[in-house]
This record gives sequence, structure tokens and C-alpha cells, in this order.
Amino acid sequence: MTSRVAIGVALLGFAGAYAQVTVNKAEGWLESAYAEWAPVSGAASYNVYCDGNKIDNQLIRSYGSYMRADVLGLKAGSHTLKIAPVVNGAEGTAATKTVTVLAHDRTGFAFSNGRVPGAYNADGTLKSGAAILYISENTKNTVTMDVTTNAKGSKTTCKSFQGILNCYKKGFETTPLDLRFIGNVTDSDSLLRGDMMIDLGSSENTYVTVEGVGEDAVANGWGIRVKNAQNVEIRNLGIMNVNSNEGDNIGLQQNDQYVWVHNNDFFYGDAGSDADQAKGDGALDCKKSTYITFSYNHFWDNGKSNLLGLSEGSTDGYYITYHHNWYDHSDSRHPRVRYYSAHVYNNYYDGNAKYGIGSTLGSSVFAEGNYFRNCKFPMLTSMQGSDLYAGTTSKSNDNATFSKEAGGSIKAFNNYMEGGTFIAYGTSKYMLKGAEASIGSIDSKTDFDAYVITSRNQEMPASVKSLSGGNTYNNFDLNSSVMYKYTADEPAAAKANVMKYAGRVNGGDFKWTFDNSVDDAAYAVNQSLKNALVAYKGMVKSIQGEGNLPVVTPTSSSSVTSSSSSTPKSSSSSQTPKSSSSVGVNEDPVGEEVSTTPIDKDVVHNFTEDATSSDYFDFVGSLSTSKGAVAFDGLTLTRCLKMESSTLIEFTLSKKATVTLVFDSDFAKNVKVDGNKVAASAGVVTVELAAGTHKIAKGDVANLFLIVVDVDEASAPSSSSVTSSSSTTDETSSSSEEGGTTALVSVEYGAVPMRYVASDALLEIFAENVRRLDIFAVNGNVVKLSTEVVSQSSVDLSNLKPGVYLVRLVAGGKAYQQKIVKR
Repeated sequence: MTSRVAIGVALLGFAGAYAQVTVNKAEGWLESAYAEWAPVSGAASYNVYCDGNKIDNQLIRSYGSYMRADVLGLKAGSHTLKIAPVVNGAEGTAATKTVTVLAHDRTGFAFSNGRVPGAYNADGTLKSGAAILYISENTKNTVTMDVTTNAKGSKTTCKSFQGILNCYKKGFETTPLDLRFIGNVTDSDSLLRGDMMIDLGSSENTYVTVEGVGEDAVANGWGIRVKNAQNVEIRNLGIMNVNSNEGDNIGLQQNDQYVWVHNNDFFYGDAGSDADQAKGDGALDCKKSTYITFSYNHFWDNGKSNLLGLSEGSTDGYYITYHHNWYDHSDSRHPRVRYYSAHVYNNYYDGNAKYGIGSTLGSSVFAEGNYFRNCKFPMLTSMQGSDLYAGTTSKSNDNATFSKEAGGSIKAFNNYMEGGTFIAYGTSKYMLKGAEASIGSIDSKTDFDAYVITSRNQEMPASVKSLSGGNTYNNFDLNSSVMYKYTADEPAAAKANVMKYAGRVNGGDFKWTFDNSVDDAAYAVNQSLKNALVAYKGMVKSIQGEGNLPVVTPTSSSSVTSSSSSTPKSSSSSQTPKSSSSVGVNEDPVGEEVSTTPIDKDVVHNFTEDATSSDYFDFVGSLSTSKGAVAFDGLTLTRCLKMESSTLIEFTLSKKATVTLVFDSDFAKNVKVDGNKVAASAGVVTVELAAGTHKIAKGDVANLFLIVVDVDEASAPSSSSVTSSSSTTDETSSSSEEGGTTALVSVEYGAVPMRYVASDALLEIFAENVRRLDIFAVNGNVVKLSTEVVSQSSVDLSNLKPGVYLVRLVAGGKAYQQKIVKR
């Protein structure tokens, strides 16, 4: 009888077994740090320490294939993280990592008069005595806190995060409050007309922070309103699919002071009743509030980003700062200003279909150091200049953008404009659709978009007035009793900082790459993006302290790898992005343990249903199947793997072999081996495979019970092999042997634009318009490539150490990925 050598099949959804903590990634961020690690064999929980202090259980979460802990409230500098598994009640072998943490940029009017909004100090640590509440989908309606609710100091037990805020509204509780949201949180039972309402009764002594934990905290379906509140901070949240009565993602309604909204991701809301609400209502609006800072936020194709205004005509005492925000293909209102004094600096305007900054009704806007890339009209002053000429040589009130409101004033300094139309005061030439043009018949001393100064401390003279309304600029930025201290970046540096730090930690879990050739000028809803946001579900599997974490039991070392196809980290606007709702069991193979030892002997493998332990048999007798069970050589086997469209098994043969897979009944109709459909007879699939790397996938759901590999002992080992597992959300690839290598060929949606030739350690690139090429080692480290790589048709990888790598290519507005094995 032919001998069998047992192999393990490592499910990336369960990450395998480890004797000690294996840290895939540990990094510092803005006043926070995080670590990700593979689940440890037998661990029921984990103790995580930062600088010797144990962190809260709720900060430790399972994502199935990996664990993650985030540490919040850290000073800038070096910090040490220690992760220890807890097995049978005792700590096992720990892993330690040192990370460097950066400080948040606390600049802007929100920090005037000595205030530091929120539950944190200026150094990033929590204020003394601060209360921390963790809110998840499981606890949003049940979290409680005892809150002082009268002048006598009586406490009331308040329930739900909104219920707790309602108790704070009474104005007697001064404990700093930090509401930390975890994962995807949908509407709670106590929202007010579909929104979280932060109304603090105008108390000057109450400090509240609302923040997300990690990369994937989402307010899904509800917005946030701030009213009669001071000392509020909102950070590190993704807000999407808002369907509240007000309709804003975040709105400051009235009588707010010292509010800081930063590092959030603003996505589409539900469509409103008005034509200009197809993408939702306002993303981040502010009305009748002062000493405000909106910074480092990422606006994703919002229709109306930032409305700013008052109902009365006063221009005194209302101050706001917008800095380092990423207006990513959003359409308008960046901001649209009525009456306010607004400092708008170091923002990145990235493909804006309508306009950038709009000044109306006596507002004074200081626009400084901004980077405009294909913003149709970088700056508009109502009822004059480009607002009426609209990029033509004919002036018409019918072109008016701002409901024919009287104009305000914009003073501009050191802005960079790439594309767009802009008329500076008194100029003889202006920028017309990205090209310099003669001013012609336009009187640029009356029809101008902004008054451009040449030095930071230059005044805009009172003689320069808006054409409609005769309003003048108040030069608030030169008033030392009002203006704060700051240092502006040069526009190019501002763009780089914005792209790195705007939005949630590491840009958040929802990735999307816009197609500039289409999306720069489009202001209709991007339906693919909309669909992905509506489908978003989140990837947190469990939270330590809320229930049992998955416990991994030991398995043998593996040479067959089962993985899930993962959506690329960046996607074009015509694809589903790598969001939590659109990936399989394993959202990202980077950091997983993958054996590259090829199979060179006969193997029979069967799992238990939890896919963590194995039994091995000599293959004797016949196979028979029935729904729900498989009889194998007189034994009844349990399910080894539930295969569906998101599941992929990959393995490498050193010799030609016959591979048999046993499924339940005949549900395995859509099995693909190396991208090609194969026949299933009574649930049994048998294929002859050459030496090399192969993958098995399914387009429907079936239970896999058994894998049998019969190696042809007479066949010679392959001298070279090529791995090919490239995929995008819409594209798949198959392989065929040509001259000892595996060529990638089109299946349905076009050819995959790269292949790896293992024998030459050469990555061949066939794509045009290559924007980015990244290579990651299995530990998550990025392989450094020369800057010229993206222009090459082939990349020499002979210097790579042997091992498994993930290659990601962004080209032609799409993203692809391929796992390669370097011998």
C-alpha cells in the first residue's frame, strides 16, 4: 500500500496555531498605537500592556484571522507594547514591540482662550478623572453611567450613550466623558430624530470626546448633532448612510463654542428630497457657533461638504479654522461661508466638480497654503468674477452659484493651483481651465475671485469691496488679540500631510481610488461607491470582555494553504472597494504564516468542522457522499471547510499528481481549479495536475470533507514554478503552462496585467498607466522599490529573500494583487 504523509491545511480565517505571540504589525499613530498578531494556540484571552500598564479589555478585538489592540491617550514619544496570551488562566510567552507616537495638530480657533476641547489634555493624555465608556453594536443600548443630575449632587443611572448625554444636558456633571465606539455601530434605540445629540446645556465646565477605536469605527445610518455645547471633540469616526431627519453627517447647530472635529471620514448619506441632496445633506456643517476647528478630515465625494453661516448679519465674534482636510472629489462648499471670519489653510482640494471656497454675505476668508488639483473654481466670491463669468467671456447672473447672495471677501496667500479657473484682483492675466489667458474684457478690479497678497502679514485694503453688497475684508488674521499662533505648510507639504494623516487611523478600513479622468468633473452619485457603502457591515468578530474570543487549537505544520480571496486595498470607482462588507474570511493575507514546502508525497487530509484539528488516513476503499456527511473507508468524516465564493485553497506540487476533493452531495457544481471549471460527480472532483502551484475556488456554497493527493512517483520535479493568484473584485485569472512558466490569461473581465516567473525571479508587468506597485512580506513589512519601478515592464526580484510575498499593482484605474513564492 502506498504510504501517506500527513499535511495540515492552514485556514487563514483561523490563522493557525502558534506557541507564542507572533506580532504581524505594531505601529504608533497620532496619540495612539496599535498591534496586530496571530491568534495563539489555546489562548482564551490576551493581556496587553503599554509601558507596563494593562489596557482595557474592550480595546482588544478579534478579526478572525488576527487579533488587534489599540491603545489610546498616549503622549508623543516612544512607547512599549507587550502582548501576552492567557492560556488556562495563566499568561503565556509574551511579545514586546516599541513604537513611536506622534502628537495631534492642535491648531485653530477651537484652542483659543486656553481651552482644550474634549476629554483629553493638550499632551494627548486623558483629563484627570475622565470616564471612559465603550460602545459597540452589542452595548449601544445597554451601556450605563451614574451621572449627577441636580444641584444637590444626586446621581442618576443613565442608560445608552444617548441617555447618558441627555443626563449631561442638565449641566451638573463635570466629569470629562470619553465615548469610544468600536466597529460598525448602527442606529441605537434612543437617538433623537436619527442623530446622536450632544447638548451640554451651555456648560463651560463639561468636556466630551466622541471617538472611534482603531481603523474601523463607523457610525452607520446615524449622524451627530452638537447644540448648546462647549469643549467637544469628535475624532476617528467614519460616518456613512445617514438617514436622520436633519440629514447631516455632523452638524454644529447653534450656540456651540470650542469644538474640534478632526480625523474623521465623511461618506455618502441617504438621498434627501432636494435635487442637491442626492449624496445626502451636509457632511460637516456649522451654524451660529464660534471658536471652531475642523481639521484632518477626509471627505469622500460628498455633495455639500461644509456649510458655514449665520441667520443674522453680524460679522463679529464668529471664528472658525479649516485646515489639512482632504476634499476628495467632493463637489462644493469647502466651505461656503456666510458672515464668519474663516481661516482656510493647508487643505487638499482633489478633483472638485463645482467649486472650492465660496464667500458670501460679508464673510472674511483667509485662504492660505492650500493645494488645488483640478478644482473647477478654486475660489468664488458671490455675484462677481468667476461666479458670473463661469469660465466664459460672457457675464451672466444666471451663472450665480450662491442664490444671488451678496458677496464676501477672500484674501489669498501662497496657494497652489493645478487646473481650474481663477481671477485674481487687478490681474492682467488669469487662469482659465488650467491655462494662462489674457484678462480681455474682464475688469479684474471689480470681477475678481480673491485678493492675492504676496506676504503673510499684508492687509487687504478697505478700498477693495465686493461688487454686490460692498462688503470689505476685516483682516482678522492680523489681529493679535484674536488670531492664534500657527505655522503653515507649503502647499506640496500640506498635500502630503493630508494624504497621510487625514481621516481615521491609517486612512480607515474603507479604501477607494477615484478615477480622476471621470470623477474630477462628475458630481452625480458614484453608484459603485454608493453600493459599497450601503453594503458595509464591518469585520470585528468579537470584543474581549463582551464574549468569548475564538480559541485556536494546535494543528500540524502546513504545506497546503487554504485562504480567502481578498479585495485589493485600493479599488477603482468601478469596483467594490476593500471594505469590511466585501471580503471573505481573510481580509488580507499579509502577515499570515504560509508554508512554501511543495507536496512531493501522497497525502490524505481531513478536518474537523472547526477547521483546527486533523486526522490522517491511508487511502483504502471507495468514497461515497451524502448531504451532511461523508463515508470514507468505513469512517464518517466531519466537514473540513465550508467553501463559497470568498474561499480559496492553494497548494504547490513538486511532481505531477492526481487530486481528489470530496464534497457533500452534488452541490459542488461550480468548482474551479486554476480558474477552470471541473466536473463533479456525486460530489467528487478528480483532476490531474502538473507540478507547480494550483488553486481551488468555488462560486457556490458546499462543504468540503476530504483532500486526497496521489503523487506520480515517476514524474520528475519541476525546475521552476510560477504562482498566480491575482484577483480584483471583478476579475479572476487562470493559468496555463507555456514553456515551463505559467501565463496569466483572461477568464471573463480581461487579462491580469502581471505575472511572476519564478525561475528568473522576474515580475513582468503588462499594464499601462501604472500608478503604484507595492510588495509586502508575510510579516507585513513593505519591500522598498526604486521610484523608477512603475515605469518598467519587468521588475527584478532576485534580491528578495526566499519566502512568500504579496504583490499589489494599481494600473488603469484598477487594483490587482498576486501572491508569489520567491525560491
